[in-house]
Amino acid sequence: MENTFTIMPMSQQVNLTPGETYTGTITIVNPVDATQDFHYKMSISPYSVIGQDYTADLKTVTGRNEITNWITIEEPTGVVKPNESKKIQYTIKTPSNAAAGGQYAAITVSSNNDTVQSGGVAVNNVFEMASLIYANVSGDIVREGNILENNIPGFVAVPPIEVSALLENKGNIHESATVVLNVTNFFTGEVIFPKSEDNNEFNELVMPETTYLATRNITNLPSLGVVKVKQTIYFNGKSSVEERDVIICPIWFLLLVIACIAGIVGFIVMRIKKHKKKNDLSSM
Repeated sequence: MENTFTIMPMSQQVNLTPGETYTGTITIVNPVDATQDFHYKMSISPYSVIGQDYTADLKTVTGRNEITNWITIEEPTGVVKPNESKKIQYTIKTPSNAAAGGQYAAITVSSNNDTVQSGGVAVNNVFEMASLIYANVSGDIVREGNILENNIPGFVAVPPIEVSALLENKGNIHESATVVLNVTNFFTGEVIFPKSEDNNEFNELVMPETTYLATRNITNLPSLGVVKVKQTIYFNGKSSVEERDVIICPIWFLLLVIACIAGIVGFIVMRIKKHKKKNDLSSM
């Protein structure tokens, strides 16, 4: 029988100083509804991203994930009982000659497949979870980034509306971008988003020497109508504001409108032709 587990936090931002040691913790939680002890094992993987959509890469070794050689886990294997949690300490020993800027790793937790019940039946789940380490090594930090695009579509057939921001980080450290969204009804001015319980500010982490396409879907919209969408982006000391009226119109409704217009135009043409023919006959 498979168990589930969680880890906290899912990501950490840490500041490192060359020649010094940093100590952190990761918590493994075996939930209350688990039926078996969770036998875990932990490992360290390099972390980087591929493409503008930031597909995670836990295999490729680069100069930005040398930190994998600096991390030591205090208790890389162990057991967590149901409805209990366990804090695992790790240390990062930063070399004195470590280059300034970002360093990235993933500390992964998975079931220990070598641990089985006496009857030979495995009781651990096989999937793994990762806590991402975003480290900033002090020194000559370069911060250089740009907002390349701030996109809002002018027409969608079916909600949601997808907005996007193309962000370029040319520095040597990860940077945080903030995207603020506001949506109102074009005709009435009613606020559609955010409602009182919504958060309309979203933070995006942009890795060094990459371009990131951050996308977000706006939901809870009318299936037909016009809304005013405003997206404001703050990144690396720069800002960009884009505001656009977005038409939401299902294809079937658009085809119906076109058919109606075509019918009206056809009717007018027929009336004109009939009237012209009548005039021609009366002039004979």
